Amino acid sequence: MAVQTQAGSTATRLRIPTTDLTMLLVVLIWGANFSVVKSALNEIPPLAFAALRFGLAGALLFGLMLWREGLKPLPKGMFWKLLWIGLVGNSLYQIAFTLGLKYTGAANAALLIATTPALVALFGAMFGIERLRGNTIFGIVLAIGGVVLVLLARGLEFSSEGLLGDALLLACAVCWTIYTLGVRSLATGLSPLAITTWTMITGVPGLLLVGSQEILNLEWTAISSGAWLGLVYASVLALVVAYVLWNNSVRVAGSNRTAIYGCAIPLVAALVAWPTLGEIPVPLQGFGAVLIIGGVLLTRR
Repeated sequence: MAVQTQAGSTATRLRIPTTDLTMLLVVLIWGANFSVVKSALNEIPPLAFAALRFGLAGALLFGLMLWREGLKPLPKGMFWKLLWIGLVGNSLYQIAFTLGLKYTGAANAALLIATTPALVALFGAMFGIERLRGNTIFGIVLAIGGVVLVLLARGLEFSSEGLLGDALLLACAVCWTIYTLGVRSLATGLSPLAITTWTMITGVPGLLLVGSQEILNLEWTAISSGAWLGLVYASVLALVVAYVLWNNSVRVAGSNRTAIYGCAIPLVAALVAWPTLGEIPVPLQGFGAVLIIGGVLLTRR
């Protein structure tokens, strides 16, 4: 009986938590999203693309929320918190992300956004949301070091236009840090689906406003089916599915442990860009992958 209990205990310890599996799915979705969006932007202007994908995602999320939970009243004062989180994490983030990805390479974009785990940990400690422990600090440093190796292996190119894109992508990292900590600081009572839906909806008007001119000038019939499929992928999977899973992980596992998974996104982005964008990976990226995986596992202790 003692042997069976010990075996059962060992199986329990080796079982991968559900949040880890869902975050791995998010990593795959967002890693591929770089190539998907980069290709679609060849045919759809960046601000129009951002406005269309968020309008579609917002409508889908609102319908999903009504179906699963109904239209429940928000707790007192919650709307304004959701509003500023949505404006920063969706409106400002997506404007900077789409324009930045248009002007700079995927390697630069992934590298700058991958600084988010360090920013989340730093800002979280500054505002007393989460404490920094030794293994978390070392895991973040290790993972970001791996990200640098992966992206340096692909080569970083700098130009006047590229520097503008880099600045926009760095702004993305700051916006996503604020969004992640903002979701973490929300009081209980709202499901991850409700949080995702309301922050998405509050971010849509700003995107529609800045993208309205490009939408009006858009030649709809000239856009290929591949670009439309890219828009659907970036809306349904990269926003609806991934955002719900991300917010659920933030509420369950914490912002630090969730954000560290962002370090693995450039690795997936590099692997996807190989056949789609012709960017061939090199051995140095393998060393970076080892550091990334090690850092993620270390922060999960």
